[in-house]
Amino acid sequence: MTNKTGPTRTALITGASRGIGLACAQALATAGIRVILAARDAAKLEVASAAIPGSSWVAIDMSSQDSIKEAFAKAGKVDILVNNAAVTKDGLALRMKKDDWDAVLATNLTGAFLAIQQVLQGMMKERWGRIVNISSIVGETGNPGQANYVASKAGLIGLTKSLAQEIASRNITVNAVAPGFIDTDMTASLSEELKQNMLAHIPLKRFGKPDDVAAAVKYLASEEAGYITGAVLNVNGGMYM
Repeated sequence: MTNKTGPTRTALITGASRGIGLACAQALATAGIRVILAARDAAKLEVASAAIPGSSWVAIDMSSQDSIKEAFAKAGKVDILVNNAAVTKDGLALRMKKDDWDAVLATNLTGAFLAIQQVLQGMMKERWGRIVNISSIVGETGNPGQANYVASKAGLIGLTKSLAQEIASRNITVNAVAPGFIDTDMTASLSEELKQNMLAHIPLKRFGKPDDVAAAVKYLASEEAGYITGAVLNVNGGMYM
C-alpha cells in the first residue's frame, strides 16, 4: 500500500462500524493506510475507530446525497474508496413496496455511485486511485425474495466495469468483491436450517469470515494490484464459480 518513496494513502470505507466494513478498515490500517470509517451510527463509529490507531471517522447516510457530500468534504483527500454500506428489505417481488425497492437501491447502488463521484476528481488529479465496490454472490446468481438487493448488487458490478473503462487512463482501478455467505450480523438472523442448507453448497465447507473479504479488498487496494481493473473477485468458498 505504501512504498519507501511514496505517500501514505488514505482510505474511506463505508459501512465501517461493524462486520465486513470494519474488517476492511482494520486490514487496510495494518498495511500502513490511514483509514476513515464512515457509517450512520456515530456511537459505534467512535468505538470502532478507537480500536484502530491513527484512524478517524465521519457519519454518513448513504441514502442522502447531502450527507454523502458533507461526509466527503470532512474526510478530505481520499485515495482508496471501499463502497461497503448496504441495507436489505427482503420480500417477494409480487408484494414488494416501491419504498422498499427505492430504499435498497438508494443506499446500495446510488449511494455508492455518489460516493465515487466525490473522490474521482482528486484521484484523477493525483493520477492514482483505488475503488473497490462490495457486491455479493447474489448479484451474480440471483436470489428469490431479494429482487431489490440483488438488483443493487448486480448494478454495482455493471458500475464497476463501466467506470474501470472510463478512468483507467488516469491510473485508477475499479474492482468489485463478491462475498458469499459471510458470518456477520446481517446473516446471524437466518434460521439454522437455512444455514445448513447453504453450507451443503459450499465446497470449502465453512462460512466465510469478514477477514476473508477484507484480505481481498486489501489486495485490490494495493500497489501490487495495479494491473487489475474491472474484475469481480469472488470470495465465496467455491459456492459460485
